[in-house]
Amino acid sequence: MKLISTLFLLLVGLHSMAQKKIGGKVIDKATKEPLEFACIQIGSSKKIILTDQNGVFSIAPSKSISIRVTHIGYHTKELDLTDARNLIIELDKGPVDIPEVVITPQINNGSFHTISRLDLNLQPAKTSQEALRIVPGLFIAQHAGGGKAEQIFLRGFDIDHGTDISIGVDGLPVNMVSHAHGQGYADLHFLIPETIANIDWGKGPYYSQQGNFNTAGYVNFQTLNRLERNEVRIEAGQFNTLRTVAMIDLLGKKQKDKGTNAYIAGEFMYTDGPFESPQYFNRFNLFGKFNSKLGENNRLSIALSTFNSKWNASGQIPERTVKSGMIGRFGAIDDTEGGYTNRTNTNIKLSSYLKNNAVLENQLYYTNYNFSLFSNFTFFLEDSINGDQIHQKEARNIFGGLSRLKLPYQLKEWNLTSTFAAGFRADETNNSELSHTKNRTEILEPIQLGDINQLNAFAYIDQSFLKNKWLLDFGLRFDYFRNQYTDKLNHAELPVQSEAIISPKLNIQYTFNPRWQVYLKTGKGFHSNDTRVVAFNNGKDILPAAYGTDLGLTFKPVSHLFIDVAIWYLYLEQEFVYVGDAGVIEPSGKTERKGVDLSARYQFNSWLFADLNLNLTKPRSMESPKAEDYIPLAPTFTSTGGLNFKMGNGFNGSIRYRYMKDRPANETNTVIAHGYTVADLSLNYTRKKYELGIAIENFFNVKWNEAQFNTESRLKNEPVSVEEIHFTPGVPFYARLKLSFFF
Repeated sequence: MKLISTLFLLLVGLHSMAQKKIGGKVIDKATKEPLEFACIQIGSSKKIILTDQNGVFSIAPSKSISIRVTHIGYHTKELDLTDARNLIIELDKGPVDIPEVVITPQINNGSFHTISRLDLNLQPAKTSQEALRIVPGLFIAQHAGGGKAEQIFLRGFDIDHGTDISIGVDGLPVNMVSHAHGQGYADLHFLIPETIANIDWGKGPYYSQQGNFNTAGYVNFQTLNRLERNEVRIEAGQFNTLRTVAMIDLLGKKQKDKGTNAYIAGEFMYTDGPFESPQYFNRFNLFGKFNSKLGENNRLSIALSTFNSKWNASGQIPERTVKSGMIGRFGAIDDTEGGYTNRTNTNIKLSSYLKNNAVLENQLYYTNYNFSLFSNFTFFLEDSINGDQIHQKEARNIFGGLSRLKLPYQLKEWNLTSTFAAGFRADETNNSELSHTKNRTEILEPIQLGDINQLNAFAYIDQSFLKNKWLLDFGLRFDYFRNQYTDKLNHAELPVQSEAIISPKLNIQYTFNPRWQVYLKTGKGFHSNDTRVVAFNNGKDILPAAYGTDLGLTFKPVSHLFIDVAIWYLYLEQEFVYVGDAGVIEPSGKTERKGVDLSARYQFNSWLFADLNLNLTKPRSMESPKAEDYIPLAPTFTSTGGLNFKMGNGFNGSIRYRYMKDRPANETNTVIAHGYTVADLSLNYTRKKYELGIAIENFFNVKWNEAQFNTESRLKNEPVSVEEIHFTPGVPFYARLKLSFFF
């Protein structure tokens, strides 16, 4: 902390010496929202600068400068910038053009931001889960009736429900520490997909602003600050599926023109699913957001949301039951699985715009969360009479806050940006429970019951140096964790366990020209262990570290083709495997992963686009003998891609595929989790006042397994147990019609 304080004082001093600049702000003409990463080309030179997250840009003072302003999905604008400040540049919506994507030295992690904005423009997400799939190489699997958080796969990880990926919405953390079902549990179902404005993501542990669970990567969603129009949508399809969405602006034009916006969005969804035992899945979401200027230099944003969901599930079924004809692919051994969950969030942000384009952000958030899940993985393995059903339950409150100061300045020929931040997150759970149950109604045996208190206090600094074609970014993050568990079964308050970790980051980038850029990213990250495991193991393995490196190239060989390729390596001091029915997290030792990622985007003409993502990984355990060092369920090769079109006559849509290769299901690769290729189709006709559309999942109606596990189980009348693949079948051909009205 002394080192961080010293650097803070030094950099603030440098900022006070900085040369003053002139500039302005780039905004969307219709919504008045700031446009991040708008390109400002200065005069006839090839020099380009980018706007920040508040749409602000600045350049050295001059009597008159001609500038050209471009942004993906907007019409280009040219104007003269005189010696003035606070110039507002409004851009009109226009076509999406890959030639407008410019590779610049000013932005770290630039290809990620650019591609995600492009994909979001061309592939509007129908669910929050589909929005996660915009991240190249990220796969999800649902295996508990639709209401449980998805299983996530990325960079050779079976991440379970979030152990090695950090997910957030408007700075509000989604991951749950020490969750009843699994460490890092990230249930994103409270996010209404139509409210998503932008997706920011990155792979690897290289980002100072990302803390716990940022090992394989992170995904942050930003919601809309203002609606362009009101919308009411109705979707209906097979399996008794119904989904309705309404998004309503609450204020008039006069208030919005003054910088005050407010809207409310609601979503209801019901489906029985393709299973023989209906899921009776229903979910209700409500989201509201208010933001307004406070004086000339402050903006307040308040977001409130709540959601609840109930469902039944058929669970994972053994392969032998389907092969023998005992049940069908969509049958069940125990159809009393299922659950209930709700989450209510309050998120308040105050942004203050200081002199010389400095920005101070302060955030406070609160979450109330409840979770109840019934599962049966092994059927009658442990209890041959009543079965092995378990109940996982918790009630949780989360309190958190963050203060961040961003200081851009110039020192001779160097453009520098200093970021200082500090914050905390406190989780309090009441009666975190694991019990052996029967038919959801009877508790046969309590296994764990207790209260959890976990505090994470953190601070970080991030310093970027930009000169000509070079960008250097150095970060240093400090995290402190305090873990406390009260064991209510044994009436014992276990000793408090605490630990701190320092995570350095270093990113280097060199831009040859607006078409070629090379980068090196390296850093240290971590994932925390479950508080109960930490308490019972006397503080062992609280914060195992991860170390990674990416060497990548971003380039545009021709104006209509955009490519990003990286080779990478990631080492984990301790990998976690959650054993839900035993109530423990099982350390699986040191692991390493190495791989290659490739993403390409190509534009054929003004309305037709293609994309391709290839992800090759070799995941291995470092503490097991060769041929026994496979990491179960870790993907080794995945690919996604497709064609997207947006025609001037109102027709738009896509045909997309996702492919996952066969992968080991156990440490010796003697049991295989079968791969699959699935294609989805979307077609819409959009006019000013309405939209008609059809969406088809699994267009070719292939048989595929969405979630797969190598599990030992025993059926009711089996004399001995069997270890084999248990799976949840992927959705068959699934069509939905939709009708939207805009006003």
